[in-house]
Amino acid sequence: MEKVEIYTDGACKGNPGPGGWGAWLIAGERSKELCGGEMDTTNNRMELKAVIEALNALKRPCEVIVHTDSQYVQKGISEWLAGWKARGWKTASKAPVKNVDLWQALDEARLHHQIEWRWVKGHAGHEGNEKADALANRGVELTLRAARAA
Repeated sequence: MEKVEIYTDGACKGNPGPGGWGAWLIAGERSKELCGGEMDTTNNRMELKAVIEALNALKRPCEVIVHTDSQYVQKGISEWLAGWKARGWKTASKAPVKNVDLWQALDEARLHHQIEWRWVKGHAGHEGNEKADALANRGVELTLRAARAA
């Protein structure tokens, strides 16, 4: 099984506001950069979107290490997800899970891979996180440019 390291990040100019997501995938000597965005979104949605898009870009099952600076993503996937599913996508306080569409998409995307989830401190000089942050900001800029051109 191929080993892949993925660094992800989300960005938002205003929250909500125009947002972007970025992912840097590394497999041996190969790497791939992904980015995109949405005009009216939140930082948490972009953090989730980055991971989903990165996992969906993998063409076959892989051993993956996902690096995220989002405690929302890290805790959601490793601590909260099982309970949300068991309660029909409700929180412990019986409220609907926010961003349920993306959590369900992430839940599906992760099934194809063996994943280790690692939290990294954001904006602390970590090369992979800095690259993912730059890609997420590029996603914001591309989204804003597309909106101005429309």
